[in-house]
Amino acid sequence: MRRYDLALIGFGGVNRALAELIAERGDELADELGFALRVVAITDLRAGSLVDVEGIDLAPLLATGPGELAFAGMEGGNADPRNEWVIREVPADIVAEATFTNPADGEPAVSHVRWALEAGKHVCTTNKGPVALRGRELKELAVRHGVSIEFEGAVLSGTPVLRTAERLLSGLRITGVEGIMNGTSNFILGRVEDGADFEAAVKEAQDLGYAEADPTADVEGHDVQLKVMILANEVLGADLRPEDVFREGISGITAEDIKDAVDKGLRWKLVGSATRRSDGGVDARVAPMALPADHPLAGIAGPLNAVAFRTDLLGTVTVSGPGAGRIETAYALLSDIIAIHQRHANDAAASSGHVVEEALHG
Repeated sequence: MRRYDLALIGFGGVNRALAELIAERGDELADELGFALRVVAITDLRAGSLVDVEGIDLAPLLATGPGELAFAGMEGGNADPRNEWVIREVPADIVAEATFTNPADGEPAVSHVRWALEAGKHVCTTNKGPVALRGRELKELAVRHGVSIEFEGAVLSGTPVLRTAERLLSGLRITGVEGIMNGTSNFILGRVEDGADFEAAVKEAQDLGYAEADPTADVEGHDVQLKVMILANEVLGADLRPEDVFREGISGITAEDIKDAVDKGLRWKLVGSATRRSDGGVDARVAPMALPADHPLAGIAGPLNAVAFRTDLLGTVTVSGPGAGRIETAYALLSDIIAIHQRHANDAAASSGHVVEEALHG
């Protein structure tokens, strides 16, 4: 059976959850998917790095609290994360990149992805920055080195919007996308609609783990801006930069605005959208909108996310699901690994078939 050796770059909630899936369901997944997974390297800003090319025993790591984990002193362990060395030099088939990254420049994830591709390794990442800001460059690099870069989790976590567009909506002309792509802002708007004041709703979102200590990226639309760029570039074939996407957050919406909307049968949502113009260009924006009840996004409540694709033959097709969560995002990485396996197993089969055909007709 085919086996893929993984290097986990970052061992916070997402890659730790992927390790849990491998440890707890590895045999079941192998039977179902036709390939096995083995972790041979882990790096983490706090814990350091751990390498075992014969496979890391994940059980004792997962039994240790995330804040208590330290690789120094373990066999193959080091107090330094050594990200570049691990990514370039440790023999792994796939690099799973899930580090904390600056949304302004995509670092350090951009460098992590580049190092892996240059080393001839497949990459799956949950980071928006590398895909939104350097996506075209990184995909071209992957092609040159004969490997794949996958990033389903960069938009709606485990909810497969990119593959829905690529695979299930193939043959359709997609003229635009719009969505609720940030569960934190959606939760906050819903709580204000229920009568909470804005600051209290933000605090509640933080207490529930939806919002970071600094909620600016969620509340002011920066997070959605990057997601709109990814959707526009991947689904509509655009090549947008952050300055091409108009952005307005929800902090300017008052309780009175929300009450007036409810009285009119409307609901405020932070909507990210991209629309193809008649000249082939793409307009993109992030802004709060008061949606009518029959709009496909109006009923998306709490931390849920949704993306609506406007198509020529089916009209509007909406995909909804969780837009955050460690397990959900880990599933996105697993789905990326499945996509890598399917693509390259098919390439290998096609190459083998071509060799056989040449032999028969040679």
